[in-house]
Amino acid sequence: MTAVGPTGGTARAWAELLRLPALFTVPGDALAGAAATGAAPGRRTAWAVGASLCLYEAGMTLNDWADREEDAVARPHRPLPSGRIRPGAALAAAGALTAGGLAMAARARRPALAVALPLAATVWAYDLRLKHTAAGPAAMAAARGLDVLLGAAATGGPVRRALVPAAVLGLHTGAVTLVSRRETEGGSSTAPLAALGVTAAVTAAVVGRRGAHDGPVRAVPGAARATLAAGYAGTVAPPLAHAVLHPSPVLTQRAVGAGIRGMIALQGGLAARAGQPGTGLLTAALAPLAARLARTVSPT
Repeated sequence: MTAVGPTGGTARAWAELLRLPALFTVPGDALAGAAATGAAPGRRTAWAVGASLCLYEAGMTLNDWADREEDAVARPHRPLPSGRIRPGAALAAAGALTAGGLAMAARARRPALAVALPLAATVWAYDLRLKHTAAGPAAMAAARGLDVLLGAAATGGPVRRALVPAAVLGLHTGAVTLVSRRETEGGSSTAPLAALGVTAAVTAAVVGRRGAHDGPVRAVPGAARATLAAGYAGTVAPPLAHAVLHPSPVLTQRAVGAGIRGMIALQGGLAARAGQPGTGLLTAALAPLAARLARTVSPT
């Protein structure tokens, strides 16, 4: 028997709407941001992670609500156009998740709420207005960068030290978003080729020399940082190369999925780069869980 949720949709439908495998890409934002300030993960970091998870899922839900008419043609199997979840229930969930995220950010620390507010505004602006404009990828990049700064702000440490990891994760997110714009029709090698260049630059940033704002100087085991950077590049680059050579919808979708999964290793690499290889490896341990769940629920 299929479990029925309180808003009338099945558990499976809500898992698809929320894209649960992609949820594992979220905690690493706050962890990387906290690591950049030199702080070890603590209770306030946990509140920041909770806020990030809520705001991320608010965006996922609002995305499908805003695209329900378009999905009725291109993706009729999605939860809203298929009728498995009511549009009103999805919109209500997006609002509740946003409120919950802001409440958790307030519990973390007042500066965290000051970052969460523009993050929530960016999420809603992207889904309702910017997604199909030229500003779409930049808005997604900004949202991911703000999510990293949220983790830094929750620690009470200097947020400026998290600007580099925020920019790196934002750059990767913008590239993946650009590729995702053609995932239903394919036909273009331009976006995946550009994303390949971004992947190379991001990998170099993780394994390269630390900058002046990357946190206090500590001995960082090079092996952990190099391993995580290699895991990121090995996950993201091959599917992008395939999409460049054969830009079909299937290969483009695989490249987008790989870009989402690879974010976990990237977050771990940035934490290791900031002097916390333990946090980096802990973050990377989420990747197998995301991959396992992605076999039954699509992350895109």
